[in-house]
Amino acid sequence: MMTIREKYKTEIVDEMKKLFNLSNNLEVPKVEKIIVNIGIGKFIKDSVIVADIFNSLKNITGQKPVMTKSKKSISGFKTREGLEIGIKITMRGKRMWNFLEKLVGASIPRIRDFHGIKIKAVDGGGNLNLGIKEHLIFPEISPEQVKNIFGLQVNIITNAKNREKGLALFRLLGFPIEKEGIKLNTK
Repeated sequence: MMTIREKYKTEIVDEMKKLFNLSNNLEVPKVEKIIVNIGIGKFIKDSVIVADIFNSLKNITGQKPVMTKSKKSISGFKTREGLEIGIKITMRGKRMWNFLEKLVGASIPRIRDFHGIKIKAVDGGGNLNLGIKEHLIFPEISPEQVKNIFGLQVNIITNAKNREKGLALFRLLGFPIEKEGIKLNTK
């Protein structure tokens, strides 16, 4: 079976060149990086839960996450400058393609009541932004061992110049994106 990376190199590049009348392979949009982010705002006080989230994200992505700190104090959110408020990972290269493969092939089909990714999830620059409510959809996470369920944000950054090229790229990569407001039947 062909991996997403091989499929991109052999089929998708040619298909995108035909779709958008591109003359050079370097003009074809490609995935540059994937950023996975988790806000730990409600768990700030409990270091055990934060460590559990940190380890879960490490297992999901295969690389060590980085803690993000607040840039300024906001009394309404009870945050101080320099307080650790999030965990993020930036993936490029081989790990990025492996994560994409897992996301499209195993994780997205496991989302409950899923009817396709909304077109609005692709921004004007051709990047896909997914909010995942439960981290249990990833195959590395065993539901029996989970104490706290948390959500995460997945940003897939491309070098597509506009939304149409980004949508075409993600559809060809195998993402189940809705067709202009029509929900997909994923069952």
